[in-house]
Amino acid sequence: MAQTVLIVDDDPTQRRLLETVVSRQGYDLEIAKGGEDAVTFMQSDQGNGIDLILLDLVMPDLDGFEVLWQVKPSRADLPVIVLTAQSGIDVIVKVMQAGAVDFIPKPASPERLLVSIENALKMNLLSGQVSRLSRQVDGRMQFDDLVAGSPAMTEALDLARRGASSNIPILIEGESGVGKEMIARAVQGSSDRAGRPIVAVNCGAIPENLVESILFGHEKGAFTGANERHAGKFQEADGGTLFLDEIGELR
Repeated sequence: MAQTVLIVDDDPTQRRLLETVVSRQGYDLEIAKGGEDAVTFMQSDQGNGIDLILLDLVMPDLDGFEVLWQVKPSRADLPVIVLTAQSGIDVIVKVMQAGAVDFIPKPASPERLLVSIENALKMNLLSGQVSRLSRQVDGRMQFDDLVAGSPAMTEALDLARRGASSNIPILIEGESGVGKEMIARAVQGSSDRAGRPIVAVNCGAIPENLVESILFGHEKGAFTGANERHAGKFQEADGGTLFLDEIGELR
């Protein structure tokens, strides 16, 4: 799916140049003819679909600084590239402190502009992946971290959201690789158990004679080879979530 760039510039000639350069690379475009239009657009539902902003700094109604100050609090992760003829070091420092990821002096060459856009989008993608992985490890993964387009998956996630508000056991069915563990982690992160342990167990890989020991634990000397006390997966997950993958393989 193409990423969407919002161009904010009150100069029609400059806007057309930016539109031409950006659209040729396959990005979708939205246009704001000034700072006030940009803020209004970003505060609407459509603003949620913007992946990057190309922002002129000097505009008569609302300048680029004010746009940054109004947009960034609600979209801290949104990359903004500022374009302006004011290239003094104090202006650059102020722009970066306001939340811009890059600063391009006018007139901007197409090559410089496209490199900046690609780098900003890649860095934002990597930051998002790191953030999602961190939440996954911490047991704070959310349903918003999952991508689902089919009606069946949307319905499954709706049911999972309802299940997250309770403490009842949840059975997640589906073929291998459809994302059962991801749903389980999202349920954990959306429940009052968020941040607590989530322990995943592949039940199909447990030898039949060790099922009870691995799940419930054992004391030292309980059987041959039990050289130390083992807590068991249920105890490891105490207060959090125990995800029993391939539970149908247990015998």
